[in-house]
Amino acid sequence: MIIIMNINKDSTWEELTPGGTIYDAGNAREFKTGDWRSAKPVFNSDLCKQCGLCFPVCPDDAIPVGKDMARGDFNYDYCKGCGVCAKVCPFKAITMEEEEK
Repeated sequence: MIIIMNINKDSTWEELTPGGTIYDAGNAREFKTGDWRSAKPVFNSDLCKQCGLCFPVCPDDAIPVGKDMARGDFNYDYCKGCGVCAKVCPFKAITMEEEEK
């Protein structure tokens, strides 16, 4: 049973919920995390050699790959802008730019 309560500066430690407790399983597909981004990856399809190094390192599955195993542009709804894909790309087909809000 989960009890929801308001926690404020006067709450005692006994009233706090346990930290790090995961009540239900979840995954990034259920949450559009792109709004958290401060840097945005930019895909240059002319430089891409379809080597496949970028999409397995994406922690949020934001790099779509078709049935033909060719990658597409980023799914920005889920990309948090971590830049791992740009770091592993040996062809500089992915660059990071500051996100404009």
